[in-house]
Order: sequence, then structure tokens, then C-alpha cells
Amino acid sequence: MSARFGLRSLALFAVSAVGALTVACTAVHADSDTDKKVLLKGSTTASYFWDDASGRAGDTGLPASGKPMQKGLAASPSWPLLTEGYVMYKGKKMPFFVGDRGPGKPSNRGIMLDLDAKTFAELTGGTFNSDTLGVDGVGGQGHIEVDYIITKWGDGVGKKNYPVAFSTGAWAERDNNPAEPPQVLAEEKPSEEPDEESAGGKAVAAPERPVAAAPQGEAEESGTVGGVLVAGALAMAGGGVVLGGERIRRLVTR
Repeated sequence: MSARFGLRSLALFAVSAVGALTVACTAVHADSDTDKKVLLKGSTTASYFWDDASGRAGDTGLPASGKPMQKGLAASPSWPLLTEGYVMYKGKKMPFFVGDRGPGKPSNRGIMLDLDAKTFAELTGGTFNSDTLGVDGVGGQGHIEVDYIITKWGDGVGKKNYPVAFSTGAWAERDNNPAEPPQVLAEEKPSEEPDEESAGGKAVAAPERPVAAAPQGEAEESGTVGGVLVAGALAMAGGGVVLGGERIRRLVTR
């Protein structure tokens, strides 16, 4: 192999490394922007409400958190106010925060989440009716089975665990022992190294191949120009291939 051919191979290697690391860094950044820690996950029956202090349709006044009624504001019979998370229903996912208390008596029957009417409408494909404060186009459906994820607990009183009925009074007690976050086990990856049994009980080393030395003049020229190309690639990557720098320098000076 001539020194010039080796130089071309080294340049292609540097460009490939830059591209691969750029894509990898972009993916990691995207994941860190969107992922949130899961503190609790479960499922329950959800109802809906819309309390805007208008006195219509069973309105009981402004939400207990002091926040105005809005899309994404839910009521819980036991979670702390301002707890955050999201619900999933038939492939749709919507965020929520706990801004009110409830359901009351229905929570004794396992209805542990009261979504706002606009979120309920979007999950079910209905339409929020601002006159009746109900959801149209769902055939009178008032309850759905949802999965929920909690990503942040509120700082105030309330149970930081699976919801319980309003009648238990857990909503008024401070919980200093929140639920253990679900454990996500990493998938086991098979080892790529051959075991001793597959090699007859002995470790087998790959045969070494002799490396032909290039003439001194061409080797020095290749080392100099190759170093410039690698340095340029490193600059373009913004330092992204620093971890491979030592290996590249050994190739250049070889």
C-alpha cells in the first residue's frame, strides 16, 4: 500500500468519524430535551369537569389550586396539587396538572381522575360545548379508561402514590414517603467476545500481519498532510472526535 493511498484512506476515515459523531450527538440532545423521569405509572377510570365559577352544569367554583379553569387542569382525590403528568387513551397522549380536588363520591367506585372537559374531548374525538360545559359527539360518554404517568409531584399535602378515595382524607396529609419510581431494566446485550469453550478451551489470538514500511520521504509527507486533514476534520466537528484523537495521531505518526 502506497503512502498516498494510505493518506486517502485516513482522510475518508476522519470524515466518516465526524459524520457519525455529529448524528450521535444530535440524537442524544433530542432525547434529553423530551424525556422526563417517570415517578409513577398506572391506570384508572377518568371522568371530566369544567368549573369556571359560572354556576352552570354543577359547577362548584374555581379550582382549589387558585389556577383558572383551563385545558390540562385535572382534579385528583389524593395527589398533591400541582402534580404533573400525562394520560394516554387509544394512542393519544395529553399532559395534565392537578389543579383541583375530586372526584368526591365517585372516587369510592374507582374513578380516580377528573380531566378537564377540553382534554376529555380531544382524547375521545368529541367537541367541548362552551354553553353546556359538556362534551358533544361522544354519545353521552362520561368515563374512559386511561393510563397515566406522573413526572413531577406537587410540593403540598397529598399522597405521592397510587390514588385513593377522597373520603380517606389523604389529600390533606403530607406524604414524606413518595412511591418508588418504576425500575427500567436495561436490555442485556450478548457479548461479542468469543468464550473459552468456543475456542476449544483456549484463548485464540488473531495472527499479526506485517505492515510494509513506506519510503521515509513519502511517510513524512503523508504524516504532515494527513495531520492537517485530521485537524481540519476535528475543527469541523467542534471537538466531537477528541476521544479518537490519540488513535488517529498514532496512525499518522506510524
